[in-house]
Amino acid sequence: MRLILLGTTGYHPNDRRHTACLLIPEYGVMLDAGTAVYRAGRYLETPELDIFLTHAHLDHVVGLTYLFSVVRAHALGEVRVHATSEKLAAIEEHLFAPAIFPVRPPCRFVPLEHEVTLGGGGKLTRFPLLHPGGSEGFRLDWPGHSMAYVTDTTADPNAEYVEKLRGVDLLVHECYFPDSKADWARQTGHSHATPVAQVARKAGVQRLVMVHTDPVAEEEDPVGLDVARAIFPHTELGYDLLTVEF
Repeated sequence: MRLILLGTTGYHPNDRRHTACLLIPEYGVMLDAGTAVYRAGRYLETPELDIFLTHAHLDHVVGLTYLFSVVRAHALGEVRVHATSEKLAAIEEHLFAPAIFPVRPPCRFVPLEHEVTLGGGGKLTRFPLLHPGGSEGFRLDWPGHSMAYVTDTTADPNAEYVEKLRGVDLLVHECYFPDSKADWARQTGHSHATPVAQVARKAGVQRLVMVHTDPVAEEEDPVGLDVARAIFPHTELGYDLLTVEF
């Protein structure tokens, strides 16, 4: 099973990365809708698309306004946007306000249930995360394949969400900062390298891919991979258009 990282930074795009957007092409599942959404049309393999939003901050939802480009590149019979009712209402009122984006994109809003059935016999389960304004984490399970997506939270190996990740083949977890900026992570509701790796180790996952990195950081390694790998060796840094098999 393939996961394509369409966008891997947070807050705003930079010259190398777009904001949060992940795609599982064979089942038409998208996780978050950041500025990389426009890339989805070239990879989709299904006649429908389900977009699951962790929360409604702009770097995770602005790509909903790019859906016209997606459906031009790949014909879609229906696009469903799943989020909590509160987040959908905020998107409807503000992002799609007539003065901001007057023509509604081709999509239907669906309140996010605790568990959602996916194509191929899969299911998505949501769980709450601590973040200013609130966020959701996702676990996705198919026969023989599993992954979890955790973004916009401050990683903590003792947090309640860690058990929700237990034993997944792939954990995609935000890592906005290196350890040297742990204070910024706490202040902004984001994560740094050591606790992210500790979460992966404690949850017994098979593989960790770090995303949602700081867009201002100019280093090739903006998070401190050596630090993370010393705790959890099977750690990688995600980058735009990376395909991850799980």
